[in-house]
Amino acid sequence: MTTGKTVYLDNAATTEVDPQVLQAMLPFLCGVFGNPSSSHSYGRKAKSAIETSRRTISKLLNCAPGEICFTSGGTEADNLAINAAVFDLDCTHIITSVIEHSAVIKTAERLAEKGKITLSLVKLTENGSVDLEDLARLLQKEGKALVSLMHANNEIANVLPIEEVGEMCEAAGALFHSDTVQTVGHFSHDLSALKIDFITCAAHKLHGPKGVGFLYINKGLKVSNMIVGGGQERGFRGGTENLAGIVGLAKALELAYAEMDEHKAHVLRLKMYMADQLKKRVEGIRFNGDSENPESLYTVLNVKFPPNKNAGMFTFLLDIEGVACSGGSACSSGASIGSHVLNGIHAVEPDCVSVRFSFSRNTTIEDIDFALERIEKLCTVSVKV
Repeated sequence: MTTGKTVYLDNAATTEVDPQVLQAMLPFLCGVFGNPSSSHSYGRKAKSAIETSRRTISKLLNCAPGEICFTSGGTEADNLAINAAVFDLDCTHIITSVIEHSAVIKTAERLAEKGKITLSLVKLTENGSVDLEDLARLLQKEGKALVSLMHANNEIANVLPIEEVGEMCEAAGALFHSDTVQTVGHFSHDLSALKIDFITCAAHKLHGPKGVGFLYINKGLKVSNMIVGGGQERGFRGGTENLAGIVGLAKALELAYAEMDEHKAHVLRLKMYMADQLKKRVEGIRFNGDSENPESLYTVLNVKFPPNKNAGMFTFLLDIEGVACSGGSACSSGASIGSHVLNGIHAVEPDCVSVRFSFSRNTTIEDIDFALERIEKLCTVSVKV
């Protein structure tokens, strides 16, 4: 029976809103309520808050304020980037991989089905990293290309050498879009030096509110409106802005950058401690992708447990025991086919269950020890297959 204590180890799905972020948002949920497009004083105060937030974000990322377009989150930002590349920037060839976020894969597949583009899937190494030699080959194919590859995989923690890929794309005359939802606020991005055209962000992955994010659009690109309505976001995305959310996003990113190195060191210690303890406590434990590597995405550890009588209900039983974790991306909740990422790297095995544990700066060593005890309890009886 569970003791009543619970720990949250699903931070790749979403993070807890930082109290300082909430405090920054509160005035814009109550007192400053004007429509940012209104010309009177109420509207001007709201507009000023949005532009101040835009400048805060652009300074942290070392880009121009006008290159930041606020969105409802990472999924919308990915969709906007890919569609802008095809419909405004004449891309006829999209290069991506089978382990990208569904917002990328499904958008590219739909465009291919409608005959707007040809779609190429880059080969992956055995552990799920992008095969750069195959990427170079695909970049030589006819037609202007958009390369869409995530900076760090949200399930198996593999990190793309984003600088190298950017250089490859520039040399080939291709556009480069990277889903950076898992790395904005966790890695430092210098967009003035990086050869990249689009990156994406979702505030709720870095202790900000849900329902807000941004798309970075390189100022050298000429794009038209992707969402038609008012002239918001310099005409690219119509619709009244999420004022409080945007303020919260800027504050969350500001807090993330203030102590990024300290947070990374803390979280990485927890991840490596958990990996080491799992190997000691559970015979036959393995790790999917690159997640055990200290150089991978430090917030994610994807664990493949040996055959066990509890395999079919492992994450559910962990939840009953007080440990919140995930069997895959939360964006695919309700799907019955399992993780497309693990299927994509051929990591799915009968009678073995894979679980993603993901950490944040709020995670403690006590949380990890609690989870380890519950995991060990559920793994005590193995079955031979």
